[in-house]
Amino acid sequence: MTMQNTESKPAIGAQNAIGARKPDAAADRSPVGKDALWRLPVTVCRITDFLGPAASGALLERVVSLGDAALRPSTVRVTRDVDTRIRRSRTDHGFGAEELLAAIEAVREVVELTLGLDCAGTEPRYGLNVHNDGDYYGPHQDSTHDFAPDRVLTFVYYLHHAPRRFEGGDLRVYDISLPVTSEGTATWEGRTWRDYEPEHDSIVFFRPTAWHEVRPVTCPTGRYEDSRFAVNGWMTRVSENGS
Repeated sequence: MTMQNTESKPAIGAQNAIGARKPDAAADRSPVGKDALWRLPVTVCRITDFLGPAASGALLERVVSLGDAALRPSTVRVTRDVDTRIRRSRTDHGFGAEELLAAIEAVREVVELTLGLDCAGTEPRYGLNVHNDGDYYGPHQDSTHDFAPDRVLTFVYYLHHAPRRFEGGDLRVYDISLPVTSEGTATWEGRTWRDYEPEHDSIVFFRPTAWHEVRPVTCPTGRYEDSRFAVNGWMTRVSENGS
């Protein structure tokens, strides 16, 4: 098991003031370009070889043996409707993976320390997401002030055959992008990001408020067993009424 604390690469073109000449009295302010942005990388905790070959292989076999009978078209977050302009994949909300939950609990403390959050009083809610040829999920957040505010932590665990029978499907996590001028707000096109490969038996953890997406998948065979499988879920705070 290998854990990585990763952050997005800094924006290209940032200036390093170390060793610069001392400014004269007429130029004691740092000039800021109109397109200047302050980019704050989002921390992602990524662990490879998470369950180990035997357990991850057994879980993959179980996923494949279930087939696609229980899968339903994935819905978008607010309306709970199917909207393929935003998301195209299939989901099994009844899928269970107790061995995965036990492994997550074993690393929970170090993940909390890495991401600076507290999962006390939460419980996991998750499902199996399947991406095949042409599937994707556009940029979105798992939690906002108005939508699913009780979600504290997002986790995504990946499964697939080796050698991989699909291409694409990277998890793209966007940096926080803020303008540093009074010229207006930053555009979406101005944001930076880091991509995470959906490597078999790897898991990623990040804050659910982070903007992220699933890049388009290409799977020439189109067969269910050749898909990009992911157990996607959240640690969610339990309210007093148990909901």
